[in-house]
Amino acid sequence: MIAGIETGGTKVICAVAETAAPGSIIEQIRIPTTSPAETLGAVRSFLNRHASSGALDAVGLAAFGPVNVDSSSPSYGWITSTPKPGWRNTDVPRALGLGDTVPLQVVTDVTGAAVGEQRAGAGAGFRNVAYVTVGTGIGAGFAADGSPFLKRSHPEMGHQLLRRYPGDDFPGICPFHGDCAEGLASGPAVRARWGRPGELLDAAATAEAVPVLAYYLAQLLAAVTYTVAPDRIILGGGVLQLPGLLSAARSQLAVLVGGALDGHPLTRPDSGYVCSPDLGERAGVHGALYLAHDLVGSRAPLTAV
Repeated sequence: MIAGIETGGTKVICAVAETAAPGSIIEQIRIPTTSPAETLGAVRSFLNRHASSGALDAVGLAAFGPVNVDSSSPSYGWITSTPKPGWRNTDVPRALGLGDTVPLQVVTDVTGAAVGEQRAGAGAGFRNVAYVTVGTGIGAGFAADGSPFLKRSHPEMGHQLLRRYPGDDFPGICPFHGDCAEGLASGPAVRARWGRPGELLDAAATAEAVPVLAYYLAQLLAAVTYTVAPDRIILGGGVLQLPGLLSAARSQLAVLVGGALDGHPLTRPDSGYVCSPDLGERAGVHGALYLAHDLVGSRAPLTAV
């Protein structure tokens, strides 16, 4: 049996599956993200329940960050310089009590989502996939042939500095930069600017918010395209529940890139180059399960799902 864990800013999802069938979850639980001791203690209890008989072959962890994903580092799996209160320098592997007996692979939460969607979701059939999430924070993860593209570090694209939407003087909410992508277009930025989450905005606020957010997200998607050149970008997160935002971001991306990538699918907003996730909020934990399966290697051939 294998376990997958996705830690997020507001919740943690834990799941177990048979080692040979990571796409078929046997049991899944949701734990609120509070303090490290309380949250990770609950995760540890879940794991212990399945490890008590020696049945846990490996664990995949898709963690909010910044998180150390360099397996050669003494602080592998630690949450590092996060602004989340109480979580800075948290030794997650130790808190989970895994020791040296259970193999562990650690990636960012958004990289886990990229792996999950490429293995069993909207990225299936594409060799190089990017996953961009716009929620409590903004992040990007990349998967190549079903594996994390980067294994010693991870991108922090939410802190990319952007051109301002014409006339926009909102200062931004990022504690480090103010008006970076995360400071301008994340869920907390939407709430700070319009007074409520995006999915609860009225028609007038939605009409105001969509072009502004699309302008910022299109710049982020263009940067992903220019630097990584994925075959598909999957755009997820709670802010994308705002009606019309996905369509507007696709259209703005085509305008923004213009003739620089003539013939690229992004120049056709309906091409599917930028799409919604198929797995929803389960993408990260599915990715974590597939990464756990990969740790076991040849002892666990995949079975059909």
